[in-house]
Amino acid sequence: MKKHNALKVVLVSMLVALVLSWIIPAAYFSSEFMDQGRVQMGLFNFFEYPLTAVSYFGYIPVYLLFVGGFYGVLYKIPAYRNLLDKVAAKAKAHSKLTIALIVTLLALGVSVCGLQIGFALFIPFLVSVLLLMGYDNKIIAYTLVGALVAGLVGTTYAVQNTGLAASALALNFDFQIGVRFVLLAVAIFLVILNVLLTIKKQERIVVSEIKLDSNKKEAKVEEVVVEEVEAKTKKETKTTAKKATTTKGAGKNAGKGSKGKKSSAKGKTTSTKTNKNTKSKNANKAALKDGDVIVAKNDCECCRCLVPEEVTGTNKTWPFTLLFTLLAVLMVLAFIPWGETGFNVSFFADLTKDVLEFKLFGFPIFGKLLGDTTLAFGEWGINQLFFPVGFALLLLVIIYKVKFNDVLDGFVAGVKKAMVPALISVAMYTILVIVTYHPYQLTIYKAILGLTKGFNIATTTLVSFLAALFNSDPIYTAQSYLPYYVSVVTNADNYPLVGVIYQAIYGLTSLFAPTSLILMATLSYLKVNYLDWLKTVWKLLLELFVVLLIVFIILALI
Repeated sequence: MKKHNALKVVLVSMLVALVLSWIIPAAYFSSEFMDQGRVQMGLFNFFEYPLTAVSYFGYIPVYLLFVGGFYGVLYKIPAYRNLLDKVAAKAKAHSKLTIALIVTLLALGVSVCGLQIGFALFIPFLVSVLLLMGYDNKIIAYTLVGALVAGLVGTTYAVQNTGLAASALALNFDFQIGVRFVLLAVAIFLVILNVLLTIKKQERIVVSEIKLDSNKKEAKVEEVVVEEVEAKTKKETKTTAKKATTTKGAGKNAGKGSKGKKSSAKGKTTSTKTNKNTKSKNANKAALKDGDVIVAKNDCECCRCLVPEEVTGTNKTWPFTLLFTLLAVLMVLAFIPWGETGFNVSFFADLTKDVLEFKLFGFPIFGKLLGDTTLAFGEWGINQLFFPVGFALLLLVIIYKVKFNDVLDGFVAGVKKAMVPALISVAMYTILVIVTYHPYQLTIYKAILGLTKGFNIATTTLVSFLAALFNSDPIYTAQSYLPYYVSVVTNADNYPLVGVIYQAIYGLTSLFAPTSLILMATLSYLKVNYLDWLKTVWKLLLELFVVLLIVFIILALI
C-alpha cells in the first residue's frame, strides 16, 4: 500500500486546479455574467493560498488535530481499552445489526444536524470497535463514509448544508421534505446492503483461501511422507542384502529382523502421516465452522496503531460511557436548527440569554465564565465543540488519575496520527480558495446551461456535480452556481427540484470525488488506497445515481 496515497491524490487535484486557471477564462456573476478573461494562478500563489485557507477555515484542521490528541490521551487510560473490548464483544454477536445501526445513526446526524465534520469526534472510537470485531480497513471506510454520504444525499433539516441553497432559490428550509426523507431512507438502505454484501463476498474469499491453503499443506505432507517411506525402504533393503552376503546362516534371522524394522518403520511413518493429515483436516474443519471468521487480514502497522494495546485486568468503564453519551446528545441538540432559520423555536435562545445574564450579588457569573461569544443551541459550529470535548477529557484525566506527562505524551502522539487528515483538509480548502480567486468554473457552468433552454435535468445535474467537485464545502458549492442559475432558469416552479438535485448530487459526489473531505480524510486515517476505494464503491455509486435520476424524473413530471 502506497504511503500517504490520499494526500498525494489531493495534492494532484490542487495542481489540476492550478492548470485549469491557465486554460479556462474566469468570470463572476453580479446581477449579470462578467467575463474576466484568463486569471492565471502563479507558483507563489500555490504556496500562499494554503495560508489563506488556514486563515478562513483553520478551525477544521485544528479540530481534527484536537480530536487526535483527545484519543491519544484516551490510549493512556487502560479503561478505554476495556470499554472497546466490551462494546466489540457485544457488537460481534450482532454484527449485521451493528453495521446497520452505525450507518443509520451517522446518516441521521448528518441529515438533520449537518454533523459530517463534527462526527470526527466519534470516528476513531467506531474504527477501533470495528477493527476489534474483525473487519478490515476497507469495510470500515465503506461503512463510515457510506453513512456520512447517505446523510448528505438525504439532507433534511441541516441548514448548514442546504441553507444557502434554499436562500438562493427562495425556498423554505424544509422544501420537498418528504422527498428528502425518502432519499435518506433509500440511501441508508443501499449503503447497508452494499456493505453487508461486500462483507459476505470477502468472507467467501477468506474461506476459499483457507481451503486452498489447507489442501496445499495436505498435499505437501502426503508427498513428504511418501518420499520418507521410499527412502527408508531402499535403505533397509540395501542393508539386508549386505548382511546376507557377509553372514551365512544368519540371513534368515537378519531377514526377519529387517522385516520387523521395516514394518516398524512403516508403522511409525504411517502413524506420522495419519497424525499430520488428521491435524490438517481438523484444522481445516475448524476454520470453516468457526463463526468468527475474520473478514480480511489487518497486517498493516496502521491498523494495529488504531486500537489501544491490550490490558490486563478490568477497570470501571461507566465514566467513558456516560461522557460519550452526553457528548453525542449535546452535539445533536446544539446542531439542530432551532432558531429562525429552522424550526423557529426560541426556547434555547431564551435559556442561553437568561443564563448569561444571571447575576450573583450583582455579578454576571455565568456570562463571565462562559464568555460573551457563547451561542445558543441551534447556532453552534465546529468552534463551539472544543470546550465540551476538552472539558470531558479533563474529567476523564481526573477520574482515572492520569499523570501529567502521560497526558502530554498521549496528546502529542494523537496529534501526529491526525496530522495527515488535517493536512488534507488544508489542501481541500486551498482548492476552494483557488477556484474562488480564479473563478473559471462559472465559465464552464454557462457553457453547459447554454446547451438547453430553461430547466433541464441533465444540465442541472451536471452543473451540480461539477460545482460539488470544485468546491469541498456545501455553502460554497451553492454559492458558486445557484445565483447565476436562477438568472438563466427563471421558472421558479422548478426550484424545489433544483434544490433536491443540488443536495443529492453534492452527497453523491462526496462518495468518490478527490475533493471530498469526509472521504479523503477517512481514507488517509485508515490507509486505504484511493483506487482501491473506487473499485470497492462503484456499485453503490451506480445504484445511488440511478435512484436519484428516477426520483428527479418523477418530480419533474409531477
